[in-house]
Amino acid sequence: MAAQKGLDLLLKINIGGTYTTVGGLRSTSITMNEESVDATSKDSFGQRTLLAGGGVQSVSMSGSGIFTDSAAEVAVKAAFAAQANTTNGSASNQTAAFPSFQVIVPDLGTFSGSFQITSLEYAGEYNGEATYSISLESAGFTTFA
Repeated sequence: MAAQKGLDLLLKINIGGTYTTVGGLRSTSITMNEESVDATSKDSFGQRTLLAGGGVQSVSMSGSGIFTDSAAEVAVKAAFAAQANTTNGSASNQTAAFPSFQVIVPDLGTFSGSFQITSLEYAGEYNGEATYSISLESAGFTTFA
């Protein structure tokens, strides 16, 4: 496989059934995790033993860039506010619907699923551009195509 451009690694949010690229991002990353479960016992003869398939799988995504006030950035801000409003409160709000995101990794595939926006930060210097960063954690099953 030939080297790929970082420009083609895209974060997208579902807006009305259409995945729209979150604009302004300069960097995007995805991390796939699988928690290990230590099943070591006296029968392991001093060697660590892991329980196959016992851990929790998760996907983390993040990005940072220039704030452009694009439709996707507005949707991210609205989704963050909506999830904060639905996750704080009564027991009926415990099953809040998280926004659907995709990350496209060039020449590899697309990861899709519901993600909780765990961090949304805006910053700016008096003589520079306004920037933002976002962090997301999978909130259910993530597909790969």
